[in-house]
Amino acid sequence: MSASKPTRATRATDATDTRPARLVLADHQPQIERLQRRLFLRSSLSIGALAMLSGCNMQDNDSVDKVLWAMSRWNDRVQAWLFDRNKLAPTYSAREITDPFPFNAFYPEFDAPDIDGSTYRLEVSGLVADKRTWNLDQLRALPQASQITRHICIEGWSAIGQWRGVPFRTFLERIGADLNARYVGFKCADRYYSSLDMATALHPQTQLTLDFGNAPLPAKYGYPLKLRVPTKLGFKNPKHIAAIFVTNTNPGGYWEDQGYNWFSGL
Repeated sequence: MSASKPTRATRATDATDTRPARLVLADHQPQIERLQRRLFLRSSLSIGALAMLSGCNMQDNDSVDKVLWAMSRWNDRVQAWLFDRNKLAPTYSAREITDPFPFNAFYPEFDAPDIDGSTYRLEVSGLVADKRTWNLDQLRALPQASQITRHICIEGWSAIGQWRGVPFRTFLERIGADLNARYVGFKCADRYYSSLDMATALHPQTQLTLDFGNAPLPAKYGYPLKLRVPTKLGFKNPKHIAAIFVTNTNPGGYWEDQGYNWFSGL
């Protein structure tokens, strides 16, 4: 009896497989799709990068996770290198605004935090000269700017909205932030947290948002303060901001720490 051919399962874990990468990837496709969903890297993993997985034991989750995390960090570095701080996100006319603008969070809309604006205080810490808190009147006294830009969600949908607030660079300069620091972090009243690279924080369209349309932010969109970053995916736009800090240590983020690509530029 002739020797039986190796099964697909055998080939999938064989690091010496010499077949063309496209054939190896075809064998691994179900696992690759599962891993892509797990780490939400569908938009940033190339076929060439995925070919690296053909040398991994696809049943070894720890091994594969390490490869994907390394690839995600590599993507962060490449995106940061390619980022043009002078390139603006597209803007739109008022007639193009999405109405109603969708709600999206890791909780249902009725669980959006109920914050008393009269007692709200924004905390500031880290590599800044002035660590005094800010109330809403003080924030509104700063120069304001309006933008109509597109919010793009990692889930595949997008919507156009109008936001008005303080250019974030203006705020960072006002508090004496170290603009040579690497990161700005955000802590939110809904337990969310996120962070930006300093280059994106200083981008002219990055904004501390106080108004949606022509009215104060409603609770579902981030009252009393959110960050609008039209050069990033939606999850990099934290809502209900309670504290801002400047640091040289990457603070991560709620979704980033679960596998989302950290830089997530558009």
